[in-house]
Amino acid sequence: MLDDHDDIHPLFAGAPASTEFKKLRKRIVRYTREAIEQYGMIEPGSKWLVCLSGGKDSYTLLAVLYELKWRGLLPVDLLACNLDQGQPGFPATVLPEFLRARGVPHRIEYQDTYSIVMDKVPQGRTFCALCSRLRRGNLYRIAREEGCSAVVLGHHRDDILETFFMNLFHGGRLATMPPKLVNEEGDLFLYRPLAHVAEADCDRFARAMNYPIIPCDLCGSQDGLQRQQVKQILDGWEANSPGRRQVMFRALMNARPSHLLDPTLFDFTALKTNSVKLDANPEAMPKLR
Repeated sequence: MLDDHDDIHPLFAGAPASTEFKKLRKRIVRYTREAIEQYGMIEPGSKWLVCLSGGKDSYTLLAVLYELKWRGLLPVDLLACNLDQGQPGFPATVLPEFLRARGVPHRIEYQDTYSIVMDKVPQGRTFCALCSRLRRGNLYRIAREEGCSAVVLGHHRDDILETFFMNLFHGGRLATMPPKLVNEEGDLFLYRPLAHVAEADCDRFARAMNYPIIPCDLCGSQDGLQRQQVKQILDGWEANSPGRRQVMFRALMNARPSHLLDPTLFDFTALKTNSVKLDANPEAMPKLR
C-alpha cells in the first residue's frame, strides 16, 4: 500500500498522515503478513469470505487484507460478509453503506438467530456459545454458496490468550483458537490472520480511521462473562508488568510436550537413560557408603 494519497484504496481514504499512525499501520500489516505466511494460509487463486461484524477488529482485518492485496502480497479474492442476526437495535444500514461507498465486494445476510437463542437459552445464562455456533454454521453455508475456500475471522492476539486461559481455568485443558483450522466437514479453512496483532493496536487503528464501530453488546449478554473476568486478570498482569501479554503469547508458540503431562503427546514410557544396566547379582551391586 503506497502512502501517496493519489493512489490509495478507498478503505484508507482520510487516513492520518502522522508518523505514529504510519508506524501503527505498518506494524499491523507486518504481523498479519507474518501470520499468513507462517501458518500457510495462501492458496493462489482462492477466495476468502472475510467476516465483518462492525467491530474494531473486523474493520482492521478487512483494511489490512486489502492493503496486502493492493501490494500484490495476497493473491486471493476477498468477499466481505456481514451476518445480521436480528439483534434488537442492530444498525442494519451501517455496514452496507460503508462497503458500497468504498467499493468493497460484499454480501449482507439476514438470519434471525437472535430469536432462536432467546428461545433456547435459559434465563440467566449467557447467549454467546449458542449464538456463536449458529453464526458459524451460517458463515460456512455462505462460504460454500459463494465458492469460498476459507472463512476469515478477526480474532486477535488477546482473543487467543483469553481463550487459552478460559480453557485453562474452566475447561481443564491447554487449548486456544488456532490461526488455521479445518471445519468439521473438512471442506473449508478457518483463518485468523490477526493472530499476532494486539487488541490495543486494532482499537487505535479503527478509531484513527474513524470507522463506524457497531458495539458487541446489543444482545445484553456480555456482563459477567468468563471472558470478561479473564480479560480483567490479564489487564492486571499487564499493568503490573508491561509486555506480559506478549511473553505469554510467545509461550503458546513454544510448547514443549516433554515438559507437560499429556502422555498422548509425548511417550514418557519409552524414555530410557544411556547408563549401563547393573548386574542382577546382588553382590555386584555397589555398596552404599
